[in-house]
Amino acid sequence: MKTPKRIQPLVDDGLVDEVLYQLMSGKEATVYAVRCGEQVRCAKVYKEAMQRSFKKAAQYQEGRKVRNSRRARAMEKGSKFGRKQQEDAWQNTEVDALFKLAKAGVRVPEPYGCYDGVLLMELITDEQGEVAPRLNDVSMSAEQAIEDHNLVMHYVKQMLCIGLVHGDLSEFNVLVDDYGPVIIDLPQVVDAAANNNAFAMLQRDVRNMSEYYGQFAPQLIKTHYAEEMWALFEAGELRPDTELSGEFAFSEEAANVDSVLEEIKAAFAEQQARLERQREADEQ
Repeated sequence: MKTPKRIQPLVDDGLVDEVLYQLMSGKEATVYAVRCGEQVRCAKVYKEAMQRSFKKAAQYQEGRKVRNSRRARAMEKGSKFGRKQQEDAWQNTEVDALFKLAKAGVRVPEPYGCYDGVLLMELITDEQGEVAPRLNDVSMSAEQAIEDHNLVMHYVKQMLCIGLVHGDLSEFNVLVDDYGPVIIDLPQVVDAAANNNAFAMLQRDVRNMSEYYGQFAPQLIKTHYAEEMWALFEAGELRPDTELSGEFAFSEEAANVDSVLEEIKAAFAEQQARLERQREADEQ
């Protein structure tokens, strides 16, 4: 196929030999399969901020630190230079997260580098060399659902142990190969200690996973891994080898009406977002 304009510099520099085909186009990026020597890899081309449809990006950027004070001031002022720095920070966040998570034992695509808004990384494939399906396209037995759900909860725990929350985890951001789930799409990953929305995002991530796997093993829907993990995290007691039960003792105090209404609104918004992701997946 014709080489996309954004990938051409990588071809000119010898990082990419050939663009094979488009894999998908989503709310934040378009992903291509590319040939690099004898290997086939992914090239994730991030969309510009004006083209991106990722909602409430400011919520995800809260708490992110910029070491260079000049860049931080420019980002706050919203100047052209500042907007460019903000875009670079958004993209580099995913690269940094991929390296950190792989080191922490979370299955993610191996990153090879980010070049002017194009992330080169491992292409996840099945045993036949075909592109691995997303979780939303996979059916399984109850036993397999329980096993894979436990593994995903383990990955979420490992992420939280190094202070990160995915922030947009769902059946659309998990690939499944012959070895199990692989977590993808991380530019919105948040700092668990610095972002005020981190716990709510963790709850949403876990709920998405439990509800999807719960289609095949209904008992998973009643688990409370997010609350269990967060309580341990806040107490400084969450460890990579912590055994989770999925059980949590909630306070017996009367429910706050406002908080209940907020939860209902959040659930409605998440359902709308899920329908939007399904529409995007169907279009691809």
